[in-house]
Amino acid sequence: MSTTLSIRINDETKKRLQALARRARRSKSFLAAEAVAAYVEAESWQLDEIEAGLEDLDAGRAVSQQSVERWLRSWGGRRERKPPGR
Repeated sequence: MSTTLSIRINDETKKRLQALARRARRSKSFLAAEAVAAYVEAESWQLDEIEAGLEDLDAGRAVSQQSVERWLRSWGGRRERKPPGR
């Protein structure tokens, strides 16, 4: 099922979208819907991950910055450390 959504875009973006639609042999609506869907997916994933990270911090599940710095400094050395755990 689909529905209609009206948005305002500047003239330059509209021209570029029209040109892209011609080149891709797709409609402007199709390309705009694909772009919105990709944006929503990416933003949802990012916000979910941020919320999960904040929940981990609130629950005391974290790795100290000092542990991470020691691990990073060991990269490429003969005694490279394992990643710090929680």
